[in-house]
Amino acid sequence: MKSDIEIAQATKLKPINEIAASAGINLKELEPYGHTKGKVRLEILERLKDKPNGKLVVVTAINPTPLGEGKTVTTIGASLGLAKIGKKVFTCIRQPSMGPVFGIKGGAAGGGYSQVVPMEDFNINLTGDIHAISAAHNFGAAALDSRIYHEERKGYEDFEERSGLKALKIDKNKISWKRVVDINDRALRSIEIGLPTPGAIDNDNGIPRHTNFDISVASELMAILALSEDLQDMRRKIGRIVMALNVEGDPVTAEDLGVAGSMTVIMKDAIMPNLMQTTEHTPCFVHAGPFANIAHGNSSIIADRIALKLADYVITEAGFGSDMGFEKFCDIKTRYSGINPSAAVVVCTVRALKSHSGRFKIVPGKPLDSKLVSEDIESLELGIENLKAHIVNINGFGIPAVVAINRFATDTQKEIDLLKKKAIEFGAYNVAESSVHEKGGEGGIDLAHAIVEACDKPSKFKMLYDDKLSLAEKITKICTEVYSAGGVEYSESAKQQLAFYQKKYGHLPVCMAKTQYSLSHDPNFKGWPKDFMIPVRDVCISAGAGFVYVLTGAISTMPGLGTNPSYIKIDIDSQGNIVGMF
Repeated sequence: MKSDIEIAQATKLKPINEIAASAGINLKELEPYGHTKGKVRLEILERLKDKPNGKLVVVTAINPTPLGEGKTVTTIGASLGLAKIGKKVFTCIRQPSMGPVFGIKGGAAGGGYSQVVPMEDFNINLTGDIHAISAAHNFGAAALDSRIYHEERKGYEDFEERSGLKALKIDKNKISWKRVVDINDRALRSIEIGLPTPGAIDNDNGIPRHTNFDISVASELMAILALSEDLQDMRRKIGRIVMALNVEGDPVTAEDLGVAGSMTVIMKDAIMPNLMQTTEHTPCFVHAGPFANIAHGNSSIIADRIALKLADYVITEAGFGSDMGFEKFCDIKTRYSGINPSAAVVVCTVRALKSHSGRFKIVPGKPLDSKLVSEDIESLELGIENLKAHIVNINGFGIPAVVAINRFATDTQKEIDLLKKKAIEFGAYNVAESSVHEKGGEGGIDLAHAIVEACDKPSKFKMLYDDKLSLAEKITKICTEVYSAGGVEYSESAKQQLAFYQKKYGHLPVCMAKTQYSLSHDPNFKGWPKDFMIPVRDVCISAGAGFVYVLTGAISTMPGLGTNPSYIKIDIDSQGNIVGMF
């Protein structure tokens, strides 16, 4: 079989205006970016406001291996399958960060004959939204450090006299607004800035302090983009960002700093969702790209709203498993969008469930253990509890779960039959094999029928917690009811942070940051671990995005590059084509 990039480059693409027209988007509502991608203007929502919404289906997964289990492949393939059975469909997915593209995971355009194309554009730069977020974020950081420098250089009174502005009196030890870059760079996790130039008599480089970088997709601006209703709503949210505390312990916002308007201006085009096409020319919105292990992990509310007016079924993807992006989809995104899902798809593979037996270690770039690619019923039975946990989680939110088995050539029929039988026993509404990677839409027809049946079932969607609960109670509910933990252990600093944020932000939902490889905080806890304690080491506020951000275990907001990263294989050939990308 051809490689992903060979399949993508062999696909005959339609002009983006044809894709738009077939989806019901008027030409004046489309801003083309070249021939094969474009942005859709938000005015379309006014034209479509009286049209009924289609059905929203969210795709999640079991806890994956580092190789991924084909969730994006299945998301796109489900859309292709629905189109094959005559349904009008739209796909809504996130824009990938270049960090993983050049790191270990690779791209996020799907794979095989179930892709968003052109996959090179999708995975690298696209229309520049992530770059705009990075620029706006770092502009805010520069303004913050500049303000500290000018206020402290000759004192607050002198600053106020010279500038005509009120001194913000920022506490340089209580700055929460870091800098960002869209690459994996562990060397930037802990840095010193504002240091004097060697040999200089006076330091005009700023006020020296310790800080660090996050990856761009962990920026609060990315979350704001995903959760905004329109440009003015994005402007209001950016204004509410807490960038630091002053010397009296009060929040200093982007509005206080006077930078919110400029940050919005830099991001003004990013508010429009990006329109692309699949390998079978169905429409796809690619918009926003927050990671699900360190952010809320879902594409934009705006993309969903437009797509639901244009299609019978909208298939969207929540990052990683039901304990990660799906829980945040239900408790954060749905809370702000008001759009309830009709069904969920949980993607699994025989390979990953065997790994949840705890018997195997999967390392990217190294050969898989022979039992992962041959029949091993015993390991599958030991690890299948992980699937049960995710089905239980989805059912707990009141929506039907359809299990999609992303089938590999090495899976045996006996393994598949066991998986199907157990999925129904665990409470799945339906289960379907998916071979969309190999067959495209034809391989997703059974899954499409299962999704339609599930969407016709009455949904009793409910969120996990009420706004009125305290932050600590919300954290406990997520940890005990979704992760199956026995409780929560807070560091001393986390206790203080939680108490501080409870006073003003206790009504907000909670965004948990933890490993994607386990239901727990520890990637080594496989299967369905229970009654462990979740260690919370840090609690932060994302007041603009509208949630409290909780870091558990050893999770990092700046990934690092591995020993054999993907960038080593990526190049340009003599014809100017990208090669070596997946």
